[in-house]
Amino acid sequence: MNSNEQKLAVVIGAGPAGLTGAYELQRLGDEFKPVVLEASNLVGGIARTESHNGFRFDIGGHRFFTKIKEVEQVWYDICGDEFITVPRQSRIYYQGKFYDYPLKIFNALSNLGIYESVRVMASFARWKLFPNKEEKTFEQWVTNRFGARLFHHFFRSYTEKVWGVPCAEITADWAAQRIKDLSLMKVVWNAISGANDSSSLIEEFQYPRLGPGQMWEKMTDRVQENGGEVRMHSYVKRVIREKMRVTGVEVEEKNPETGETRSYIQEGDTFLNSMNLRKLVRSMDPPPPQHVIDAANLLKYRDFMIITLVLDHADPFPDNWIYVHGQEVRVGRIQNFRAWSQDMMADKSKASIGMEYFLNDDEEMWAMDDDVLIKMAAKELETIGLAPAKSVIDGAIIRQPKAYPVYDSVYMEALDTVRDWLQKLENFETAGRNGLHRYNNQDHSMLSAMYAARNIMGADYDIWDVNVERSYHEEFQTKPYERRGAASVA
Repeated sequence: MNSNEQKLAVVIGAGPAGLTGAYELQRLGDEFKPVVLEASNLVGGIARTESHNGFRFDIGGHRFFTKIKEVEQVWYDICGDEFITVPRQSRIYYQGKFYDYPLKIFNALSNLGIYESVRVMASFARWKLFPNKEEKTFEQWVTNRFGARLFHHFFRSYTEKVWGVPCAEITADWAAQRIKDLSLMKVVWNAISGANDSSSLIEEFQYPRLGPGQMWEKMTDRVQENGGEVRMHSYVKRVIREKMRVTGVEVEEKNPETGETRSYIQEGDTFLNSMNLRKLVRSMDPPPPQHVIDAANLLKYRDFMIITLVLDHADPFPDNWIYVHGQEVRVGRIQNFRAWSQDMMADKSKASIGMEYFLNDDEEMWAMDDDVLIKMAAKELETIGLAPAKSVIDGAIIRQPKAYPVYDSVYMEALDTVRDWLQKLENFETAGRNGLHRYNNQDHSMLSAMYAARNIMGADYDIWDVNVERSYHEEFQTKPYERRGAASVA
């Protein structure tokens, strides 16, 4: 089939889901030509790699570890020679002390003290004997498994810093998805025995030597080498439909050199979305029924800011990252990019530190001047005791709106309403973290896009079932799908 006979698959967004969907369509054959539309200047979405004066940094820390073999195969097909193996080292900062994470039994007992350690175990026993009868909230779910004292120490403060709302207002779905394979007994056993079979506590992981964005940059090249297009600075303004069939999208394309914009209609035969669902529903023309719009408007997001600091010395601390539970500072997590990969450093005698803040874009901090933010982050780094503020010699700010879909008390019913309507569209798939309003890891976002591409080719996968609890069990296997006569994408 020559390129003039190919059908067009329009892909909205060049993050892990959008690019994987385009790549999978090409892997399965040459029936569709993917045209990927990305509003920004970088591919990879929140998994991109930014740079400042030669220093490269990750937006949130993206480990490459999965139990989904199909996803792992894609990673190695695209970026195999560029992977390095990174030993994991992370800690928790809480009440002025550093706790090893995963837990080391003597470190934890020393920090908590004998009296508080006994109280933790007594609390655990009490909640095992008399658990919450309901597990509707994050607080109820965690307390039933770890006890109220441990919830108070190691779950509440950090979770509320991340989401900006009390744990009693966060649904149990988030806990079941993110910490489902942990229990107190498993944590204690791992700390005593050295065993570590929890996916969130792996001891080492793979990482592209130039950061996660290297994966998506190379995948972009592969898609284009095989006849697809990836158009940058191309914002999807409107999704046009006739009844329940999408016919095209209105694209606003910006020239990065002149700043001029042009609008055009990109028609297509099929469509794959990875933009957030609230924006997607608002973009539909004609609009969906009012109850669908009302439901989409109930979907909420948490925004994210990373303040990267360049220090005048290397290795201020050995960790890949540190979770900051302490309330004396605003920062929620701290990345040490040199500990991820030294090749991300423009100058190996310096350090590159990512100070991560979870906030909403209507907060005062979001609009602060960059110089003020850099000084604030430098002061917080010193407050925690990791490096003196005066050692900061440079910095940069990245603001990431709608980084995390919020699991509040109304999201599930709202999401069901939006999903039910979207599934009636004849030639439209949605995938990825924001495309499903699900706090997916990178591998699950990719898997949902692989399913979406296979559905376009005639399969019948339930994309919305990706990243349910079974997804990280050792025995989890996805059903292979190979289109007859499919071309291999080299």
